[in-house]
Amino acid sequence: MRLLLAVVFALGSISAAQAWDDLERMQTATELGDLLASETVCGFAYNSDAISTYIDENVPADDMGFNPMLDMMMGGRTEMMKSMTDSQKVAHCRQTERVAKAHGFLD
Repeated sequence: MRLLLAVVFALGSISAAQAWDDLERMQTATELGDLLASETVCGFAYNSDAISTYIDENVPADDMGFNPMLDMMMGGRTEMMKSMTDSQKVAHCRQTERVAKAHGFLD
């Protein structure tokens, strides 16, 4: 019982950034980076308050590594989008629109 309490206490004292691993950071930055990079390509105008809310809910406040990862992912996606075929762009933008609406980025 004491061991269980000690484990619960130890886990409860881990900061948000420690609980947030590199894979989670990369996945969130990749997904959000793709969505944000698609805004111009797809002709969307996202709700900035919804983006702020998404960040608040999904990224630890003390994570200094998220922004550089997001910037790198956005840069890579922006370059990749330049070579999309018309059909690929239609499919990409359609799914992007659906995801953006699901997260409140678009009405």
